[in-house]
Amino acid sequence: MWKRSFLAFLFALSLQKAALDCETRGINKLLSPSLDSETKAVRRGQNVSLICSNQNKSLEITYFLFRNEKHLRTQNGKGEPMIFNLSVSEAHELGPYKCKAQISNCSISKYSREFNFIFVDPVITPVLNVNVVKIETDRHITLRCISFNGSLPITYTFFEKNIAISPAIPKYVREPAEFNITKNSAGEMEEYKCKAKNELPDHTRYSQPILINPQTGGYSCPFCLQLLLPGLLLVLIIIIPILAFWILPKYKARKAMRDKAPRDNGNTAMEVGIYANICANQAGQEPVPGLEPWQCVPTAQEGIRHPQEIHYATPMFQEVAPRVHEACNDHKTGYLYSDLIL
Repeated sequence: MWKRSFLAFLFALSLQKAALDCETRGINKLLSPSLDSETKAVRRGQNVSLICSNQNKSLEITYFLFRNEKHLRTQNGKGEPMIFNLSVSEAHELGPYKCKAQISNCSISKYSREFNFIFVDPVITPVLNVNVVKIETDRHITLRCISFNGSLPITYTFFEKNIAISPAIPKYVREPAEFNITKNSAGEMEEYKCKAKNELPDHTRYSQPILINPQTGGYSCPFCLQLLLPGLLLVLIIIIPILAFWILPKYKARKAMRDKAPRDNGNTAMEVGIYANICANQAGQEPVPGLEPWQCVPTAQEGIRHPQEIHYATPMFQEVAPRVHEACNDHKTGYLYSDLIL
């Protein structure tokens, strides 16, 4: 019995000594790890790598990666840094991240500083504007460059034939970067362009080059026409449907009004009845002496009532001598007749 107790005492003593050695070794040799990445600026959905390392190369260290106190990954290593691959798509995935380094089989551990990513929108192709003022034999050239999209700050650099002629010009607000140079009027054709970049790596953009003729002072943009044509085409594509939708309803409305408008006079039926009544009345009257009998114009009422048509004849008048006829209501009335020839 006493032998078993003695063995337990020795085992506990060895554990206590190992723990003391672990603590002594950890306190003396374990340093706080460092947590870093190749870039802090990322786009949404970008894959990133976090590197956790310790300066001590001889210890067996277990690395733990945390985000907002949430444990993400665990890796073991000795002497080499640990790489954690992640994807950042949402705002909560920007951080903060922390790395914990712990000596294997030991309770000693230390934490790194926090690390955060930031979302950055890439710059688009900048626009270069050149203004040339000619004074005597010199030309004062003003270069302006701006990118209308991309997270700030944006750094601009101006080039002449692929050689930088300006320092990096940072802009913390959305405004053009400006650079002035002075040259004489003699020389060869000059070519200028500018570069725009922000904190997002590998997303540098260059403007289209602009050529300047030193003799005339004018400049040309060989790619400007290519840039304008798509814009003009887009404007035409938008304007043509608008005009079509605006003109077509008016045309249809006018056509409908013409189709609904009556093709004959609204008094046609009445006129036909009047002429028919005149013919009927004239049929029972005696002809005027010295004149040929009156003739009535036939209408479409004879046989078919609808549609009604009236046929007109061209009259010809011929003057004749006046005659006296019977009086009306005991009064003698003189008439002047003319021959109506149809």
